[in-house]
Amino acid sequence: MVRTLRPSIAAMDVRSARPAPKVADPELLTPEHRAWRAAVLRRAGYRCEAVDDGKRCEVRAPARLFADHIIERKDGGAPLDPANGQCLCGSHHSAKTIAERAKRMAIRY
Repeated sequence: MVRTLRPSIAAMDVRSARPAPKVADPELLTPEHRAWRAAVLRRAGYRCEAVDDGKRCEVRAPARLFADHIIERKDGGAPLDPANGQCLCGSHHSAKTIAERAKRMAIRY
């Protein structure tokens, strides 16, 4: 009869691990930022401004919309300039954020 040895390192059950609670950036909670957000969404008519294949996204309020910084604050974008803002739906906001993060993290030679 062949016997197998048990692993010497126990497997961790990740199903019970909880991620750390998300904490909002204090700058995003200021009255100035809230006014900037309202101005960006109002200017866009409460509709996503992303354009795919020459067609503007049709997602609009009451769907969740994001006032997105065109040039991100981390990259030197003006935090409260309405010209640096665009209204995006959740999927377009996520795609843009991921693309910008990838560009920022790219190795530059």
